[in-house]
Amino acid sequence: MTASLVILGLALVGMLPLKAASAQTLRVPGFTGYSEPNAEALEISEQRGVTNWKDAKQKIVWYGEIKTAGRLELAVAIRLPQSASSTLRLTAAGKMMTASVKGSASEPVTASFGFVSIAEPGYYQFVLEGVKREGSTFGEVEALVLSGPAVLNAHFNLKERRNAASVHLGYPLPPDAKVVAFTTEVTVRTDPIWSYYMACGFRRGYFGIQVNSPTERRIIFSVWDSGNEGVDRSKVLPDNRVQLLDKGEGVVASDFGNEGTGGHSHLIYPWRTGETYRLLVTAKPDGTHTIYSGYFYFPERKAWGLIASFRAPKDGDTLRGLYSFNEDFVGANGQLRRLAEFGGQWIRTMDGVWTELRTARFTHDPTGNADRTDYSAGVKGARFTLSNGGFIGVPTHTGDTFLRAATNKPPSDIPAALLQTMSK
Repeated sequence: MTASLVILGLALVGMLPLKAASAQTLRVPGFTGYSEPNAEALEISEQRGVTNWKDAKQKIVWYGEIKTAGRLELAVAIRLPQSASSTLRLTAAGKMMTASVKGSASEPVTASFGFVSIAEPGYYQFVLEGVKREGSTFGEVEALVLSGPAVLNAHFNLKERRNAASVHLGYPLPPDAKVVAFTTEVTVRTDPIWSYYMACGFRRGYFGIQVNSPTERRIIFSVWDSGNEGVDRSKVLPDNRVQLLDKGEGVVASDFGNEGTGGHSHLIYPWRTGETYRLLVTAKPDGTHTIYSGYFYFPERKAWGLIASFRAPKDGDTLRGLYSFNEDFVGANGQLRRLAEFGGQWIRTMDGVWTELRTARFTHDPTGNADRTDYSAGVKGARFTLSNGGFIGVPTHTGDTFLRAATNKPPSDIPAALLQTMSK
């Protein structure tokens, strides 16, 4: 009798971890989902979740990493008026499920969809669709609710910020190098709107190409003011303000703020995915100031053209802190992958010598610490690759370094007059 009780007790103890795991529940907030196919069709906020969901063609999609195989139970918490009802469809792990709910006057109701079997760990998407409604909307979606053994260690972004992490490649410089020119080439492979592929970054500014809308693309060159004002340029004292000296034909120059302040310039230009573009930034020390200029090589003209020149105060130095980055600057479509290749990194020093930069160090912004880890970097021949978003791949770690193949081909088509502007 005693032996039987011991055996039964051991069996029960052995069951406890499985029972505990199956009881886990993860609530993925509605405000972390994405509106597809139109990223701006639904209203998404931390206060109300997903609202204004009237169009059956619009889907709410969550993305996350399931790290444990097994049963995953699926439900959605949704608010509906007491007189309303909705029929919803949820698709996950290749399985399509339907549930109907009726509204409640006091609290959200639960649409239970059953379960899926997770065969192997990886990134999964959870697609919620409206099938039928009796009311003004399909409801206000509060959360995707996951439970069961497969919830163990699952990773989702649980914050309102839906941007992919910004990712960077830093290019170490030779010791004591006095760099007066830095050139890089960029080839964009994917081009969701609200993407910025910054090729020639430096301590005082940045220079790259951007997707601003379905019909507009830009070349952007900006230089930061001195001082500590982070938002409003009208508060920057005159002796801390960057001064515009010159700009190219068609270039718009203005102020910028909110991420530091300074002088901004952009040219609306229809750059294309898959084509390689070359950018060049120069620095000319001028007493306690430095003149920074950005040049873009226009392949259709086979010529370099000035974007803008700015005189930066409280500087007097050459180029330092060289880097490139990918940025998702809105977040409404932060589930889409942004992929680019950066190559042709060369610097010119004050003595007129060109040196190839072949090493890059990977870093990311705070979003990449834990919230979004779907990013990567690597090498493809003589280019570095840089990717953020898309909920794919194995993340690269901050501090990882990469060595690309050498080209041994310093720039040979930069006009002599332009090179002279870098000299003392």
